Amino acid sequence: MSSNDHLIIFDTTLRDGEQSPGASMTTEEKLHIAKCLERMNVDVIEAGFPIASPGDFESVKAVATAVKDSTVCGLARALDRDIDRAGEALKPANSSRIHTFIATSPIHMQHKLRMQPDAVIEQAVAAVKRARGFTDNVEFSPEDAGRSEFDFLCRIIEQVINAGATTINIPDTVGYNLPHQFGSLVGRLIENIPNSDKAIFSVHCHNDLGLAVANSLSAVLQGARQVECTINGLGERAGNASLEEIVMTVQTRQDVFTCNSRLDTTQIVPASRLVSSITGFPVQPNKAIVGANAFAHESGIHQDGVLKARETYEIMRAEDVGWSANRIVLGKHSGRNAFRSRLEALDVSFRSESELNSAFTAFKDLADKKHEIFDEDLFALVSGEDANSEEKFKLLSLSVCSRTGETPNAEIVLSLDGKEFTAASNGGGPVDAAFKAIEVIAKSEAVLQLYSVNSITSGTDAQGEVTVRLEQDAVIVNGSGADVDIVIASAKAYLNALNRLSDAAQRAHPQLSQV
Repeated sequence: MSSNDHLIIFDTTLRDGEQSPGASMTTEEKLHIAKCLERMNVDVIEAGFPIASPGDFESVKAVATAVKDSTVCGLARALDRDIDRAGEALKPANSSRIHTFIATSPIHMQHKLRMQPDAVIEQAVAAVKRARGFTDNVEFSPEDAGRSEFDFLCRIIEQVINAGATTINIPDTVGYNLPHQFGSLVGRLIENIPNSDKAIFSVHCHNDLGLAVANSLSAVLQGARQVECTINGLGERAGNASLEEIVMTVQTRQDVFTCNSRLDTTQIVPASRLVSSITGFPVQPNKAIVGANAFAHESGIHQDGVLKARETYEIMRAEDVGWSANRIVLGKHSGRNAFRSRLEALDVSFRSESELNSAFTAFKDLADKKHEIFDEDLFALVSGEDANSEEKFKLLSLSVCSRTGETPNAEIVLSLDGKEFTAASNGGGPVDAAFKAIEVIAKSEAVLQLYSVNSITSGTDAQGEVTVRLEQDAVIVNGSGADVDIVIASAKAYLNALNRLSDAAQRAHPQLSQV
């Protein structure tokens, strides 16, 4: 392999990432993320699973229409109806790919598929041939390859390549493999399959043991030239390989890797923030590359070293991944132009002047409560404005009383479908009281699965960002809210989750299967 080999980045945030409980996205949200990935120069965007639901079909079609510079991919089981549905959704794409899969491990073939190995091969070959009727860019995945028998993998991969598959993806579907094993598996497949030179080998690793990135990189060292990954490592169960970690490891260690991606890495942090704000999944402070502490130094020894020479304790430049070293300080005296310019620098745009005006009004309200507005505050503010565009439930006012020795009480005024309702309730704490008051009106009977609070910035006047996860009739959604008052932020998050539940039928993702 030459030193200028292209490592293809296949982003599956919109498909596998969306399968995280509570991470379901609207079509508009998917489009926003897809355009961000396109600006980052992601090679392939897996936009969804078209057969899963009418909403997912429309989302894939919308992404295929909007994205011009990246290849848009749709997932399909090795079934005629899946492939036809994917082909239909991808028709508008400048460059399209169908990604078809079938399980190949003994446990999956026996218990899930209930098929004999020869029948699995026959179905895989037929699926690839059918997909070639829609596009000459066809990817095949032997699901649970990490636990499949080597000889069987060689047989099925050789035959699907002969049938027209141009990318062969080797998934560690359940995150079972260790780096040396997984890398060796990929290397042996490339070496032993007679026609392996006619396809690009790819990997798709899950993080159940915390090894998704390590397994992916081990495979790259053995000849894989595509990595399937997600922003922030979002994905099923413990998540997928993190795009930002894959890309920056390969770029930083060019002394080891004989390939590199073509990504604009300065778009990594904006993409991370966008995905976090849309899904409601906060990024942990010590997360590599995109965490708030990723380039922070508190130790005196480290601070002294960095001040003398950055490279003593930083192996990457913060600016290279999208962290801003310099910024305009925004506050209550800042004007509309400074506000708009800062958001444009953060890759946030407005669809209309009225949307800008609404966001600017919210910014001024926040500036009256906080002395200085940080970028993180702006992201929270704008995502909140987006979330409020078509609300069934709207918070009009909230009053909470909490005193030592007394039961907390909350009184809330909500707008429900344009009508005003008032309710009050006691609770174990001010947040609990507020949630119970909301439920007096909403009567959702949703189950609260998660309540998480994060400080967006430092200081006692920092906004608190709250994530709420609700479950209703097997549908799980996340809601988020931000405010300098943590109880109000909590109420906003709960209402945001209720609004997501209200249109969950449109966005339901039945997760028919996963790679």
